[in-house]
Amino acid sequence: MSETNTTEDTAAKNTVAENANDADETLDKPKKIIINSDLSDEELLRILEASIFAAGQTLNIDRLMDLFPYDKHPGKDAIREALTTLQEQYLEHTSLELKEVSSGFRFQVRDDYSSWVAKLFEERPARYSRATLETLSLIAYRQPITRAEIEEVRGVSVSSQIIKTMIERDWIRVIGHRDVPGKPALYATTKGFLDYFNLKSLTELPALADLRDIDAINAELDLQVPTVPSVPTADSEEETDDVDSASEEITENETPEVIH
Repeated sequence: MSETNTTEDTAAKNTVAENANDADETLDKPKKIIINSDLSDEELLRILEASIFAAGQTLNIDRLMDLFPYDKHPGKDAIREALTTLQEQYLEHTSLELKEVSSGFRFQVRDDYSSWVAKLFEERPARYSRATLETLSLIAYRQPITRAEIEEVRGVSVSSQIIKTMIERDWIRVIGHRDVPGKPALYATTKGFLDYFNLKSLTELPALADLRDIDAINAELDLQVPTVPSVPTADSEEETDDVDSASEEITENETPEVIH
């Protein structure tokens, strides 16, 4: 093959690659929405209602906006207004609520009826030790925080299993490292933590002046200490701590989520 042909082939390949990149950029570039929807307020309401029910997960405003064609779009303000109307309707007329948490909107059973619905679920509720909940509370209120700083407040060492459990539950994550010798990890809560405890943001955490009062924190977060300590079973969480007893457990007061 001649040098001329090789050069032409290379140029052709470069042109194809450039065209492909241009096409990708065109596809990735968001189209400007045109607020020109022919949907009535009631139709918009029901579309959003059906979508959130069917999703089986939280949906944020941006995801809901993607439901509509860009050239006949109701607009973000109309969607937000419709969601507010839905929240009011469900709160007034049903046993459900449209709850906005950190990652978006979801339908769930209202607290007034959660104890009744919970009887439908046979699985044993997860149980967490007092040490786990004290550690979680400190991370939530003092984030970002290192393991050593948690231990300084609690007065005992923090079990590696406690940190592992909270990371696996997607309640906390490492967001960096403290610029001190050893570069200890900095822990903070996640959107999963906010969603689990029905919080939209950290500003909705109970305002507590003394973080050592774990009983007050647990009461605010609906995590109650049983009056009679339960007997550990094979599937309960195994943790070791210098002074915390493994048999001292706290039962989560979970609110079942309605998913269609």
